[in-house]
Amino acid sequence: MEFVKKSPITCHVLVTSHGVPAKNMSVKAEKLESYDFVTLSVSATDDDGRCPTLILPGHKLERGIYRLTFETKTYFESLGQQCFYPHVQITFELTNPEQHYHIPLLISPYGYTTYRGS
Repeated sequence: MEFVKKSPITCHVLVTSHGVPAKNMSVKAEKLESYDFVTLSVSATDDDGRCPTLILPGHKLERGIYRLTFETKTYFESLGQQCFYPHVQITFELTNPEQHYHIPLLISPYGYTTYRGS
């Protein structure tokens, strides 16, 4: 059996107002280079609300400022709901490239929260 390493940055999106994972939400990963963010990848959450291939396994991360952008308006519109926040951007500092960084997002149409997961 071959061991497949997971993405060095992962996320998990849960819709707290429905108690379900956010399926098929677009997520963009970026890194700050000089004064602009550069796109590393664009992905979508799976049926469990996760992006297991947000950053391809084996991609060498560097120390720096990263940002995840979640397209919440498009997601909630697909459910026939309005949303106060058209997107959620989570900017964080990656200080140890050898560690795994997990960024959970708990959302509802009118609020969100995040934390560093494990």
